[in-house]
Amino acid sequence: MPVEFIGFVGQRNYSETVPGEGPVVDVAFIEAMAKAQEFGGFDRVLVAFGSSTPESILIAQHAASVTRNLQLMIAHRPGFNAPTIVARQLATLDHLTQGRVAVHIITGAEDAELARDGDHLTKDERYARAGEFLDIVRSEWTSDKPFDYAGKYYRVDGAFSDVKPCRPTGIPVYFGGASAAALEVAGRHADVYALWGETHEQVRDLIARVRAAARPHGRDPRFSLSLRPIIADTEEAAWAKADAILERARSVLDQTGYRFDKQPANEGAKRLLDAAAKGDRHDKRLWTALAGLVGAKGNTTSLVGTPDQVADAMLDYYDLGISTFLIRGFDPITDAVAYGRDLLPRVRALVAARDGAQIAAE
Repeated sequence: MPVEFIGFVGQRNYSETVPGEGPVVDVAFIEAMAKAQEFGGFDRVLVAFGSSTPESILIAQHAASVTRNLQLMIAHRPGFNAPTIVARQLATLDHLTQGRVAVHIITGAEDAELARDGDHLTKDERYARAGEFLDIVRSEWTSDKPFDYAGKYYRVDGAFSDVKPCRPTGIPVYFGGASAAALEVAGRHADVYALWGETHEQVRDLIARVRAAARPHGRDPRFSLSLRPIIADTEEAAWAKADAILERARSVLDQTGYRFDKQPANEGAKRLLDAAAKGDRHDKRLWTALAGLVGAKGNTTSLVGTPDQVADAMLDYYDLGISTFLIRGFDPITDAVAYGRDLLPRVRALVAARDGAQIAAE
């Protein structure tokens, strides 16, 4: 099974250890990140969405314009743009980039953030709306004649799109969320289900639940795992680097005065905090201390070690059913270059050897 690597293109240089630097839309940084990750062998990059951040489709469009083969995973939050319009926007960009577009559907975890854009639905209502949204988007991409749709959140009459996705396989839909409401939508629509960097036990459990949700719909999704690898020449140096990252993140929080909610509303963050509460280190080399510090805000867990050790730990997740790894660093450009040079080739070699051994044994 081929392994996919997804990187990250932010609109400027920032992370938990790097206070936002440069203009809010730093064109040079966007271009540098996109080019570094294409050169480093990443298959795709995530462009994130937030209630106060620059618009993800436009950032992705520029990243595509300065690369040749790098694919895009554009985060989009349903509820603010009509699904018919979003379907045509993504399909149009898919043609302009010659088939490089994917979409990551995010419903939003924090009520306060959603309220900034005027959305006051509950979390379960947001997932129900996302399901209807994707029903219509997929119909726009596939229907060869006008269609009607009447749901609780959307109604369209005679909807139709002249522009379809560039590729016969369509535009991949990535989807996350660990609540019951999220899994119901994931089972119907996810081509790739996205997990945070959880323990082996947690990953095994969630993959089984998603597959069970997808089975009645005849679907067999792939699975993505999000991680922040911390690599160094020796294991000792890698753990020292992790400790330094934690202290730097604590210092940045002290400087800004910002504090994360330690009782998050989303199930994924709760799962990460549950793991962090049991200790900082899990399985071979999963490190959860930063997740504990920042309230499991997003992708905040790491695999720590030498490139060979981290690659070996990633292979364990591959054996559990993970075929996509979304990885980004705390020092965005420097880490992206290091991953492309030192980590991605090792993981691909291990996966090829594992797959070859399995074929030989059959």
